[in-house]
Amino acid sequence: MKPLISFVEIENRIVVANYQRLMVRAKVVLVEKASGQQLPDTTTTIASPVPVGAVRIRLPDAIKPGTYFLKALNGHGEDAARSVDFEIH
Repeated sequence: MKPLISFVEIENRIVVANYQRLMVRAKVVLVEKASGQQLPDTTTTIASPVPVGAVRIRLPDAIKPGTYFLKALNGHGEDAARSVDFEIH
């Protein structure tokens, strides 16, 4: 089955997303849609051996308003899943 990451909400500059079928050492990164640039200060590594859970990513003050999405990378750094686009104000 294919991994899944789903955006849940942004509150107080914290992005919350649920994931399924992501293994230990998978990474979740915030990507700016317009440029396709991965934002390194927003990378979270999955540490749980359970393949279902949630991630919380604190947004640095340098993050500008715009359209973003979350991308999950497997333990080998390959694209595994992508969330829907969402807006940061």
